[in-house]
Amino acid sequence: MSGSLITFEGIEGSGKSTQINLLIKKLEKLDYEVLFTLEPGGTEIGNQIRKILLDPSYKKMDNRTEILLYAADRAQHVVEKIIPALKEGKIVISDRYIDSNIAYQGYGRGLEMSMVREINEWVIRGYWPDLTILLDLEVEEGLKRARDMTPDKNGDRLEREVIDFHQRVREAYLNMAAEEKRFRIIQAGRDSMEVHRDILKAIKEEIL
Repeated sequence: MSGSLITFEGIEGSGKSTQINLLIKKLEKLDYEVLFTLEPGGTEIGNQIRKILLDPSYKKMDNRTEILLYAADRAQHVVEKIIPALKEGKIVISDRYIDSNIAYQGYGRGLEMSMVREINEWVIRGYWPDLTILLDLEVEEGLKRARDMTPDKNGDRLEREVIDFHQRVREAYLNMAAEEKRFRIIQAGRDSMEVHRDILKAIKEEIL
């Protein structure tokens, strides 16, 4: 018995956490077994890596260091959380996955795309998402949402990047969604329940 892997992607502040929480509550009411996880993080090792990746004090982090830290987090995440849950027949919902690296480190940082894909395909061991929900939002609105949620209103290390970086990330997501059928683009700048209903519709059509 195999489960399904649903990933949520989007720029900073696109509302992934809100929508994931609504979705999990709905699926559990329908008696589905659900595992929620996230990247970076999701495991004990991953949580330590997350602290490093999002700490604003690490301004000198090299782009190659960054992608290898994400890859290390994902390698542990896949083997410790995702594979066992899928084998148990659960619906796995992950806040970010491989597409984040392609968008942020490939397009955003400008790293060699073939290298970005090779690293990530190696660590996911063939476990691609069955469905990817892309919450799309204007960059300015998303950054304001994200930064306002932090104590100093400046955001974490990634949220502090210049707006051009985040524009490249958004464009990358939209390009990937246009090329791969597993993506569903959901407009995120609306009432949260409207967004939730569209997500449910996509999941019913592709997964349930």
